[in-house]
Amino acid sequence: MATLPPSPGGSPADAADTDRLRRLPILSHAAEDVLQRAARSVAWRTYAAGELIIDLQDTSHDVWFVVDGSVRVQVRTPSGRELILTDIGAGGMFGEIAAIDGKSRTASATALLRSRLCAIPAAVFLEVSCSAPATCHAVLTHMAAILRRQSKRLLERDALPVRLRLQAELLRLSRPRSGSARSAEERVVSPPPRQHVLAGLVGTRREAISRELAELVRQGTILRERGAIVIRRPGAMRAALEAELDAELGF
Repeated sequence: MATLPPSPGGSPADAADTDRLRRLPILSHAAEDVLQRAARSVAWRTYAAGELIIDLQDTSHDVWFVVDGSVRVQVRTPSGRELILTDIGAGGMFGEIAAIDGKSRTASATALLRSRLCAIPAAVFLEVSCSAPATCHAVLTHMAAILRRQSKRLLERDALPVRLRLQAELLRLSRPRSGSARSAEERVVSPPPRQHVLAGLVGTRREAISRELAELVRQGTILRERGAIVIRRPGAMRAALEAELDAELGF
């Protein structure tokens, strides 16, 4: 691992950048001297909505932090289909896999909104990550969360039909519905993702999502309101998903 060169004293600009780095959750407990030196190597960049940040198979190794805005990480198949891996909001990071193993990018990243990002060179990121046990643990926890999320989605894509994969994704995207007069149990997805986005999340085509949403509405499982999808009985939906997975796995 490359070590950052020592530097004599910092300017007010360096101090401001160090403070901005400290506000990023994963770096909040990094060693002060290492973070100060790292501040001199980072790049602060702004991307417009829809602008590509990194592409699949790129050979760059910077680690990116989202300061403001939102970034979508996805892969495209040779046939042009998109598979959405995750959306990353302020405080999150991406690009760490290439920084750790030195290989090409495993996915592309695109700004969903006008976004302010911080790019940290791989060697700098690795030294900062190892500068304090709490920072190292934060990076490991972040990586474990990625593995858990992707393992769960891989299992769902292998074991569940589109109907249930869609329901699983709606549950992940939902939050409790405040002030609901119908049921304290209801959850809401707001704003609702477009159908092609849901298709990318569950690994199918937009037409299949359209059919399944219409069927869920017909069954009374969900309601489609202006600016929201309401899940009427999330507990029953979750139980059905777990029962199907248990049956597939032979439990």
